[in-house]
Amino acid sequence: MHSGRLLLEEPIRMASILEPSKPNFFHAMTKIVGTLGPKSRSVEVISACLEAGMSVARFDFSWGDIDYHQETVENLKKAVKSTKKLCAVMLDTVGPELQVVNKSERAISLEADSFVVLTPDQEKEASSALLPINFSGLSKSVKPGDTIFIGQYLFTGNETTSIWMEVAELKGDDVVCLVKSGATLAGSLYTLHISQIRVDLPTLSDADKDVISKWGFRNNIDFLSLSHTRHAEDVRHAREFLSKLGDLHQTLIFAKIENTEGLTHFDEILQEADGVIISRGNLGIDLPPEKAEKVFNQDMYFKHTVKHVGQPMTHLESIASSAVRAAIKVRASVIIVFTSSGRAARLIAKYRPTMPVLSVVIPQLKTNQLRWSFTGAFEARQSLIVRGLFPMLADPRHPAESTSANNESVLKVALDHGKASGITKSHDRVVVCQKVGDASVVKIIELED
Repeated sequence: MHSGRLLLEEPIRMASILEPSKPNFFHAMTKIVGTLGPKSRSVEVISACLEAGMSVARFDFSWGDIDYHQETVENLKKAVKSTKKLCAVMLDTVGPELQVVNKSERAISLEADSFVVLTPDQEKEASSALLPINFSGLSKSVKPGDTIFIGQYLFTGNETTSIWMEVAELKGDDVVCLVKSGATLAGSLYTLHISQIRVDLPTLSDADKDVISKWGFRNNIDFLSLSHTRHAEDVRHAREFLSKLGDLHQTLIFAKIENTEGLTHFDEILQEADGVIISRGNLGIDLPPEKAEKVFNQDMYFKHTVKHVGQPMTHLESIASSAVRAAIKVRASVIIVFTSSGRAARLIAKYRPTMPVLSVVIPQLKTNQLRWSFTGAFEARQSLIVRGLFPMLADPRHPAESTSANNESVLKVALDHGKASGITKSHDRVVVCQKVGDASVVKIIELED
């Protein structure tokens, strides 16, 4: 019996149960994007969300004005300061979203088999017989027999809080619909979704541009969620607009796929966007559930990956791959990577290591001939959305290999941070990835008592 070999291959040694447990640990490797709304915009609630693991705060501009969301983001800044936890900001655009406006905010009940008129006249009061909408071209976009859904957030028309209707007649700019499922609509704003129909409205509207140039610019947004992305050109147009707004040229664009048109052009969108958000709610209306299984086939994906794995790697990707392999082999507690742009850390995280990746962002000094400033804050916050990646912003006075007056290098600060967070303990192994001069180095260290 080869007992020595057996012990080496055991994923967990039985004796490990006698070792002291780590007091704390980073939150789950999967990151959480939280939408800050009416019930989650106070400093206390936001602080609790940060403590619970929220990494990115999403601001949905389909409701609320600039002043409303500015008050919320100020509360977020206070919560970040009090909890000492980084949090990125994501602005979610409205785009060509169609909305039903209920100024009175009174609940509206619609009965099955009744008729309701959708009108672009927003001055009229919403009722069970008439619903004002924010789009004047609806009657030109639909035809009798088309399906329309109205509700909030995730809806299918089968709940008591959303409506499923069928277009019965077109009267000028008005659309007469037959209610197929009765429900009660509560609130001041509802989303209107037309199944399988293209709405002739720009993806990045003038209202969106106004919000980005004012609120987004003021708050240096880290991510732009581009709602209802339909073509790669939508992403290019948004990026061109951001490039004219100072530091927002660094903002990452996430294409939000919400309809079949976006799915049709998915490959080209993927080439342009920094990330993709799949809107399960709207797509769930347009596509039957069984179609979702065709989107991803694990077996085919694995074979495709193996087929292309022999292609030459870049120098940086080779280092990232080696760091992850080394960490797995020595069962490291954490991978520490020094970076200025964040790219090296993202490449390491791409290989989905089983241990957390601590990204130490080294700020860089830059000037625009008028003032001096440090980069690094954007890069650190944008790392928050990547699986298993936990950023910390280093002191710009201390490069990775230099020491301060107290003889503490940035590496020691990072190791101390790991111990304080409970991610490492004495005698743990740590893999460090950093640049020394022009050379990229991967080294393994063992922590002392």
